[in-house]
Amino acid sequence: MTQHLDIDGLARGAGRRSPLTGGATFGLRHRLARVAWSVCWLMFARWTPPQLHAPRRWVLRAFGADIHPTAIVRSSVRIWWPGNLHMGAHASMGPGVVCYNVAPISIGDFAIVSQRAHLCTGTHDVDDPAFPLRARPISIGRRGWVAAEAFVGPGVRVGEGAVLGARGVAFRDLGDWMIYSGNPAVERRRRRVHN
Repeated sequence: MTQHLDIDGLARGAGRRSPLTGGATFGLRHRLARVAWSVCWLMFARWTPPQLHAPRRWVLRAFGADIHPTAIVRSSVRIWWPGNLHMGAHASMGPGVVCYNVAPISIGDFAIVSQRAHLCTGTHDVDDPAFPLRARPISIGRRGWVAAEAFVGPGVRVGEGAVLGARGVAFRDLGDWMIYSGNPAVERRRRRVHN
């Protein structure tokens, strides 16, 4: 069963202090679950050779991830919480990808997240004196590509077949079958797929 975080109730059970004054954003139970997740990833997945995708998928599933049997997850990825991760058929996360999935992240069939890209569902409300965490889901459509060292921010939808070029920064949705690059990401042209 997939476990999604209750974003509105994050601080329940986390004590009375706000995160700004050193209080916890998440309750003890969730923090302990994330410690268990980190330990299991280090013990059973982080050290595995590049070709051994199955053990990594097994560990992710054990902590609630919805991972297709053909998905590829490299051993050096950093996933904040597997219960907020969905990966479709032949989807892949390359070496060094940071998946900060406080809210759900969905990576569609045949979609690619290249090396050292950063998927970030969380931010903070800079206008609130308590600086609370705010999170919104990210989705990467079928055959989408987030290239090397690119950044995808909270609430962004990378459309079907869309490309975010290397080191591009997306804070807005990327249209289907379009290519984007730059900081902030700017639409460059339509993607031409040759059969």
